[in-house]
Amino acid sequence: MLDTLMAVRGMTHVLLIDHNGSVLSSAGLEPGLLKRELGLVAAGKAVIGSLQTTLDAAGWSELLLDLDSGPVLLTPFGPQILVTAFDDVTSLGRVRFAVRRLLNP
Repeated sequence: MLDTLMAVRGMTHVLLIDHNGSVLSSAGLEPGLLKRELGLVAAGKAVIGSLQTTLDAAGWSELLLDLDSGPVLLTPFGPQILVTAFDDVTSLGRVRFAVRRLLNP
């Protein structure tokens, strides 16, 4: 499943994280980046939770983080979170399309 996303031009790595923060699957991830990505997901979940409470929103569809190391898109997939990291924000449309196609066949 994640190999399909890695074939998208500009994609650097992909992770599927469960609700406890454990990695279920990954592709393209350099060994030294795992701890950073898990911390990023935890922080992203905190921001999402805070925004949901503030806005009285039941759900969320995605969170884009534009970091110095490149953009990261967090997308809910049931109780899991799909993390897609890519080279440049100009690739966002292509990445969103690939993620939606994968999650909603």
